[in-house]
Amino acid sequence: MKKIVLLFAALIAAASITACTQETQNKITRGLQNWTGVDGVLEVYAGNAVAKRFLKIDKLSTAEATGKGGEARAYRFGYGVLDVNLNGVADPDEKKVYFEVSEFATYVFYENPNPAK
Repeated sequence: MKKIVLLFAALIAAASITACTQETQNKITRGLQNWTGVDGVLEVYAGNAVAKRFLKIDKLSTAEATGKGGEARAYRFGYGVLDVNLNGVADPDEKKVYFEVSEFATYVFYENPNPAK
């Protein structure tokens, strides 16, 4: 009997998620990402040197055009702590900001291998 109840609950949960709008599904996914502790780093380069670094990014998104087309735009965006002094640590005086990166920029996005405790 327990197996039937669990199966029924799983089916209801699956149906509920698939009935959600894409935006709602994205919010659920972001909630799971935040819960699992995603800690991304984005480094933007000028030549061979890091020009900007953003820390504690949970998602780097592709912008989409509004209207009927809904095509991908030529930039990525997200939120992260601007590492002003480029020391790799989110210092107390460094703030979380919104950023956009052009597809023509040279950048690297990766999960922080040494997150601050």
